[in-house]
Amino acid sequence: MTIITLTRFSRLYAGRCLTRNSARNIPWVGGHTSQTSGQIAAILSSSTRLLSRHVSGTAAGPSNAPTTWVDRLPPKIRPYLYLTRIDKPIGTLLLFYPCAWSITMASYALEAPLTTPLTYLSLFGLGAMVMRGAGCTINDMWDKNLDKAVERTQSRPLARGDINQRQALVFLAGQLTVGLGVLLQLNWYSILLGASSLSLVTIYPLMKRITYWPQAVLGLTFNWGALLGWSAVAGAVNWSVCLPLYAGGVCWTLVYDSIYAHQDKKDDINVGIHSTALLFREQTRPILGALSASTVSLIGLAGILNAHGVPFYLGLGLGAAQLARVLWKTDFESRPSCWQGFVGCGWSGFWIWMGALADYAVLISGLT
Repeated sequence: MTIITLTRFSRLYAGRCLTRNSARNIPWVGGHTSQTSGQIAAILSSSTRLLSRHVSGTAAGPSNAPTTWVDRLPPKIRPYLYLTRIDKPIGTLLLFYPCAWSITMASYALEAPLTTPLTYLSLFGLGAMVMRGAGCTINDMWDKNLDKAVERTQSRPLARGDINQRQALVFLAGQLTVGLGVLLQLNWYSILLGASSLSLVTIYPLMKRITYWPQAVLGLTFNWGALLGWSAVAGAVNWSVCLPLYAGGVCWTLVYDSIYAHQDKKDDINVGIHSTALLFREQTRPILGALSASTVSLIGLAGILNAHGVPFYLGLGLGAAQLARVLWKTDFESRPSCWQGFVGCGWSGFWIWMGALADYAVLISGLT
């Protein structure tokens, strides 16, 4: 409104001055006044343009307004929180869901009281958040220089220089200490089983440098909870149920992380990073379709071996439909579309858990 008003005023003022000058018909006065009014009009017009640029720049350009809730916190702790990707909870959920499947299915098999899954779901939820953050810290320490060369990751705290490697290492020690504290709440079988996964957590970032299958290694890592959740509840792993559940989770991870990897494939080629996105190329959709079918089949097999009822398979069906929807809609050449597809895969894991949880709820309601 201010810009429009100033523009109109400058034009009106200049017009009136010129009209008065021509009416007087006095050459030397008219020439002088015309020159003066023109200068004033030019100044007003210039001021208007500058104000317009300032307002437009404020509206469209960088702003001091927080971009995430993390930006509302004290500046000293922000880099550490961004290092853990705590502002993007989808990673924590993808790590948590296999744990939740396993805990719920074990509680169903053992007809455990409600307090059992509630206790372990809480512990594993905290553990998933902490260990996902630790995994991100390890990954960024490995990839500091690579992240500088990839557009999407240039703003990560280590790549940008907000914190150094030593500070990240100290922070990682704190994360692992908290993770160990959660692990120590479990039985000894589960403590040893959980500790054995640390080697996978550590080597995963290296895999993208030497193989086109880092997503498979991530799958082995992220689905360890499918084994650990059962052992936490039952005291030992029921391998006949947990192995197909684990394998189905690995296939699921290959689906969502291949979609995720398509975001960076152009930069990855330039910096020498490997991924299934680069390996599958134009065949991504049919390959991920086959992996999705494997996911559903293997988790369904685990359900059969665990003697689940109809609610479990209804949840599995919703999860399958969600995976099909993601593969149908995702444009693998569009970064925003790939991100939406990646997040959408998380919902498939949620519906699988809801199916198992509903089946368990039906079971315990019949016992009471």
